[in-house]
Amino acid sequence: MKRSFDFALSLMLLIVFFPLLTIFAACIYAQDGSNPLYISERVGKKNRKFKMYKLRSMVVGADKSGVDSTAGDDKRITKIGILVRKFKLDELVQLLNVLKGDMSLVGPRPNVERETKQYSDEEKKLLSIKPGITDYASIVFSDESDILSGVDNPDLSYNQLIRPGKSRLGIFYVENQSFLADLAIVFITALSIFNRKLALQSVSRILVMMGAPESLMLLALREQPLKPSPPPGYDEIVQSREI
Repeated sequence: MKRSFDFALSLMLLIVFFPLLTIFAACIYAQDGSNPLYISERVGKKNRKFKMYKLRSMVVGADKSGVDSTAGDDKRITKIGILVRKFKLDELVQLLNVLKGDMSLVGPRPNVERETKQYSDEEKKLLSIKPGITDYASIVFSDESDILSGVDNPDLSYNQLIRPGKSRLGIFYVENQSFLADLAIVFITALSIFNRKLALQSVSRILVMMGAPESLMLLALREQPLKPSPPPGYDEIVQSREI
């Protein structure tokens, strides 16, 4: 059922958003004369690598900097890219990955190998299913670029502030999958673009209904400042990209 749902809805969404994506792709190309698509290698189910598609929101060659996490004030983001990222248009192209079968609509976000190599045994559960375009963590941390704005080391701050909660939410999804939860996550993802607070409250309610621990429910509300904490499966806070 999940694969049929993924294929049907992805095809429909691609048809609906094709004109908009075409316009932005043309604008990106006009900006610097380069490929409007950004194709990056990610790690998927059972550590299988695949090519993930995005509308390019950064300057050409931005990935050569070696920085994987993107802050809101990252100077690699182009003027068109600001709009692309704000409305999550870059992620919509991943509907092609869903049609190909590399990804699902809902599942833990795929990561680069530099990050997955650091996963604890607990976090490796995230690689037991297909990665997705969205999930609980994608909604709760949709302000990731804002969290990382102004920091000296975005990758380290990601591992200290975002990765712990993101992994916990992803692992909870893996261990408590359901078709109804997928439907709710897709709906709330769209809602989050227009009303983030209501979206966070909705995620929190679903987590309560699914039997999540109170700490996870409180995390979903994002009412408290994020503090450095260890990723699931580790006892210490990450101090470098090499654990």
